[in-house]
Amino acid sequence: MRLLSQIAEDLRSQREGLLAQGFWALLVYRVSHRRLSCRYRLVRKPWWLLNALAQKFVEFSCGITLPETATIGRRLQIEHYGSIILHGGVVIGDDCLIRQGVTIGNAGRNAPQGAPRLGNRVEIGAGAKLIGAITVGDDAVIGANAVVIRDVPEGCLAVGVPAVIKRAWSDPP
Repeated sequence: MRLLSQIAEDLRSQREGLLAQGFWALLVYRVSHRRLSCRYRLVRKPWWLLNALAQKFVEFSCGITLPETATIGRRLQIEHYGSIILHGGVVIGDDCLIRQGVTIGNAGRNAPQGAPRLGNRVEIGAGAKLIGAITVGDDAVIGANAVVIRDVPEGCLAVGVPAVIKRAWSDPP
């Protein structure tokens, strides 16, 4: 997908449009992530410096850390910005939703590359923590303040500390 069409799609998916801090974080991420595929060192080096400055600006002003090495699918929604931190090895599917205070990262020094993988249409509640090399299936919902340290099957709801699977998730009638 072309960069400009991907950015336009990100903008359309944000409820607040251009005013959404999540959109600005995604914009910087998309441009930064594109640098990784650049083959020309003379272009990559100055681009790295600009990216680093832009990412720090987003971290300070929006409280959102989206490393360029993460893999983020289409139409990610970031609602209620602030204190959102992703590990560089995270993989996020399409049409996911992340709320404030979410950390998605590794399990510590002994597993520095063990980052979560999220399927499509995953919703993550405020304050949730997803830790370690876990997989969250498509259409799963992570409850607010849940601490997820095990895989979450497709279509399930995970709540609690540590998170347990309560039931298959479905929208109310």
